Amino acid sequence: MRPIAILQHESTQGPGVLRDHLDRHDLPYRIIAPAADGSAPVDAAPFSGIVVLGSDHCVNETLPWIEHERVLLQDAIRRDVPVLGHCFGAQMLARAMGAKVGRNICPNIGWSEVWITPPAQRRMALPRQATIFNWHYDTFEIPAGAVRTMYGSHCLNKGFMRGRHWAFQGHLEVTETSVRNWCAAGRAEILRARGPAVQDETQILRGLHERIAHLHRIADQTYRAWTAQLDRPLFFSLGRAAAYA
Repeated sequence: MRPIAILQHESTQGPGVLRDHLDRHDLPYRIIAPAADGSAPVDAAPFSGIVVLGSDHCVNETLPWIEHERVLLQDAIRRDVPVLGHCFGAQMLARAMGAKVGRNICPNIGWSEVWITPPAQRRMALPRQATIFNWHYDTFEIPAGAVRTMYGSHCLNKGFMRGRHWAFQGHLEVTETSVRNWCAAGRAEILRARGPAVQDETQILRGLHERIAHLHRIADQTYRAWTAQLDRPLFFSLGRAAAYA
């Protein structure tokens, strides 16, 4: 099986529970650091799938590696190599599909409830509602031909899918450790941020163990469904994938 490319932009924003899922199912992957390297692959052919993680950067910045990623994702779309975007990665996928990315009505930092649309409930075996972790200022328009998968009270477009390409304006991959590290590193940022969807550090960490456990159930269903689309015979269908849970 060709490896899954994981584009990691920040040392603090790794694949988290997604890596656990891939390791558990013996799915090969390659972690690429475009921001640190200053470049990214532009050919999707060597990969069975592409995962794009979060970043402190904005997708509209004019940096070479951001342009390389855009070209890579456009090539993945053309070749139908499945893409999975988290936060910045979701915005990158939207932009690669020709949709606009800009400022959300307010920052989203912390935990928030989202409503999951029927197409996503069916495709990803998800419940009607979930609580996810967020840390973003921007949002995307839903690309042409895509359908909204999640929406929230303070961000209408929390996710979309178009065929085998899925985007989430949030972080399904985080762990207890990564959330604590983000809060520690972003303490000043949290204090500066203002708005109805911004939680302080105490609110973010309250009930963290239970919240992470719930989030990981959502992540497991999502990652299982997404990896079922990849070019590994054992994961040809969701039914077969379920046998490996």
